Amino acid sequence: MSERVRDGYLLSTDRARVDKAVVHRWLSEDSYWAAGREYDVVSRSIDGSVPYSILADGAQVGFGRVVTDGATFAWICDVYIDAAHRGRGLGGWLVDTMVEDLTAAGVQRLLLGTRDAHEVYRRSGFAPIAGPQRFMEIDRRPTRAAILAALPDPGP
Repeated sequence: MSERVRDGYLLSTDRARVDKAVVHRWLSEDSYWAAGREYDVVSRSIDGSVPYSILADGAQVGFGRVVTDGATFAWICDVYIDAAHRGRGLGGWLVDTMVEDLTAAGVQRLLLGTRDAHEVYRRSGFAPIAGPQRFMEIDRRPTRAAILAALPDPGP
């Protein structure tokens, strides 16, 4: 477990600090990628990954999680900052901390997906996938159309 403090905010990987009800509300009601996601699914996703919480006065104001084998690969997902706390660099701090922790653990390949926060992630070192034609997927998410809506057409 790691904890960091900055400008009155606490960033922690302590699973016990995650307010699952708040995270569920953010993801299921406010995010485009997890709209309608059931509480049980959010809870299991948190339990099966490394959660990162940003807290202000003990209240959840940011969240993200890492799905990883801890050795070769990690997927950063469900990054969310409460609207009242946006514009303070918390998203960048959260992602940078995840990248630092994974790098320190020796994880060499990190992946994420975004429809609209490319600049946030670019500042943390992310770039478009080299050789996207090598990747395949099965995507059964009911939110797939919303997730892909703003992506440019890759053409023929």
